[in-house]
Amino acid sequence: MNTSFQQLLSERFEIAFNQIHGSLKKLAKNTTNDKFSALLRLSSHHRMIQAFQDELYQYAKLRNALVHEKKAAGYYIAEPHEEVVQRIENISKTLSKPNYALSIASKDVITFDWEDDLDDVMSKMKQFPFSQYPVYREKECVGLLTTRGMVNWMTGHVASRIVDLSDIKIRDVFQYEQKHPITFAPKNLNILEAEDIFKDYHQQKQDLEMIIITENGKPEEAPLGVVTAWDIIEVDYVV
Repeated sequence: MNTSFQQLLSERFEIAFNQIHGSLKKLAKNTTNDKFSALLRLSSHHRMIQAFQDELYQYAKLRNALVHEKKAAGYYIAEPHEEVVQRIENISKTLSKPNYALSIASKDVITFDWEDDLDDVMSKMKQFPFSQYPVYREKECVGLLTTRGMVNWMTGHVASRIVDLSDIKIRDVFQYEQKHPITFAPKNLNILEAEDIFKDYHQQKQDLEMIIITENGKPEEAPLGVVTAWDIIEVDYVV
C-alpha cells in the first residue's frame, strides 16, 4: 500500500473518530469530562451506543496510536485497514444522523373521543386489540384508555347487573383509570432523543407509557404515531 493511500485512510479514520467524539459530547449531557472513554461511558444508556461500544473502545486505542505516536506530518505508526475505516465512517454517520422516532413508531393509532359510546368502543377494541388507546376531549388528548381500566369499570358494574353499554360513555369509564404518564413530541424527534425522554421520566420514578408524536408536539394535534419503551428496546442497530 502506498504512503499517500495509507495517509488517506488514517486521515479518514481520524475525521470519523472526531465526528463520533462530537456526537458523544452532545449525548453525554451535564459533564465537563471531555475524554472519549468517559463520554462513551456516560452515553452508554443509549442502545445505539451499547451496540457499538466495544468497537469504539478499540477504535479509541487505535486513534491514540495514530495521533500520540505521530512523529511527523503524514507519518503514522499504525495503519487502519480499509474495512475498519469504512466501518467507523458508517458508525459516525449513524450517530450524527440517527433515524427519526417515527421510523420505529406504531402509526396505526386508534383513538377515542370522551363522548364515544362504550359499546362502539368495545367493538373497535375487538377489531384493534391494543392495550392502550389515546382519548381526546374537545380535540385535545387527555390520557389513555386501557384494557385494565375497562376491566376495573366492568368489575364494579357489569358483573353485578345487566348494563346497557349504549348508555355508557368513555368519560364514565375514565374515572376508573389510573394516571398513565404520556408526553408529546414533534415529528422531527429522533430515536436517541426519544430514549432520553424515557430515561428522564425513569429518573423521576415515573414509567412513561408512550410518546405521542404529532406535527409540532402539541396534545391538540392528531397523532402521527406512538413510541413505547418496547419500541426503543426492539430497535436493531446494524450498519
